[in-house]
Amino acid sequence: MAKPIRLLHFADAHIDIANYGRHDPQTALPVRVMDFLQSLDQIIDRALSEPVDLVIFAGDAYKDRNPHPTFQREWGLRMMKLSQAGIPTVLLVGNHDVSPASGRAHTLHEYSTLAVPHIHVADRIRRLEPDELGLPLQIITVPWVSRSQLMTRDELLGKTSEEVLAEVENRVTDGITKLVETADPHLPLILTAHASVQGAKYGSERAVMLGHELILSGSIIHDRRLDYVALGHIHKHQSLHAADAHPPVIYPGSIERIDFGEAKERKGFVLATVEKGHTDWEFVKLDTRRFIDLRLDTPSADTFMDDIMAQLPPANKVNDAICRVQLSYPRDWEPLLDEKMIDDHFAAAFSIQIQKHRLVEKRARLGDTVQVESLTPAELLETYWRSTGLDQDEITALQKLAHEVLSTADEET
Repeated sequence: MAKPIRLLHFADAHIDIANYGRHDPQTALPVRVMDFLQSLDQIIDRALSEPVDLVIFAGDAYKDRNPHPTFQREWGLRMMKLSQAGIPTVLLVGNHDVSPASGRAHTLHEYSTLAVPHIHVADRIRRLEPDELGLPLQIITVPWVSRSQLMTRDELLGKTSEEVLAEVENRVTDGITKLVETADPHLPLILTAHASVQGAKYGSERAVMLGHELILSGSIIHDRRLDYVALGHIHKHQSLHAADAHPPVIYPGSIERIDFGEAKERKGFVLATVEKGHTDWEFVKLDTRRFIDLRLDTPSADTFMDDIMAQLPPANKVNDAICRVQLSYPRDWEPLLDEKMIDDHFAAAFSIQIQKHRLVEKRARLGDTVQVESLTPAELLETYWRSTGLDQDEITALQKLAHEVLSTADEET
């Protein structure tokens, strides 16, 4: 019986995202980019220390298709560690890696161009065989699929978007099915894809529109002839199979938090032990920078700042965290807000963002114009007080004060 394959699976590195913070004075890199690189270092170090037999990266090395050479260098340094250790590594091309223009190189092309040992760039639907991998294993690769990759211009003419997408899905499904059917039934078979699949839950990163991208069907990913399905593209970690079902269908999620929409998500990678007909896997959590997202209640103007400060975590508990304070209050309370007091409280945080939602009070419905014109100023004020939800005692006190003000104005006139 063949020895089980020890696999490390990660995805959606996006190492050059730097949407918070500052630059590091020693490396000149954005500190947030260093956060992503430190997560990547944890993954590479684990692959080397296990050691694992195989690494699968399921797509999206960068935030876009034109990464800065500095970031390409940093990614390359880490990939070369895997190459030099002799660990077969599959780099799947994701939607952020590939150019929309036909014939243009993608961001991972250099590894295949230079024939870097043990690095296998997966930029088309195919099956990697045991003699290529140096392992008793087969891997079906499904990179990000666009319409131009599978259909000619003539085939696209006259078709609606829905018809084109349906044709693309049919061709991808047929291609994967043939690769599964012709695989060696005695060897473990892995499918890796950078795509959405039926039943997946999107995270906050979702920039796609249903009906405009390929979605792999459940019949493909849950085929029991597969022994592990290594997915990328969705940043939220999730498993899409029942507890005892085979094969495991896993999104490891992104390796660092992109924004506050991912504040509560775990970030990590997957370690799996793959055999023919059976696979065990575990999610390994990465040590990442904390996001603290606070939505505060401000019930009273009289205690506005006291209420805010009372709901903040202790100042020594926000060290190096990326923080956001969300406030909702009536627009006319704006002068009560002391932003400096909040900033000072978060002095030890990596960054602090105060997000203000100013509420505009609804205008009172005063009836038709003729009726409104017949009301005295005092009657108009009373109508307004009632529309704001004040109780009778408050209305009486305000009306008394208004009477004094109006009387004084009349005397001066």
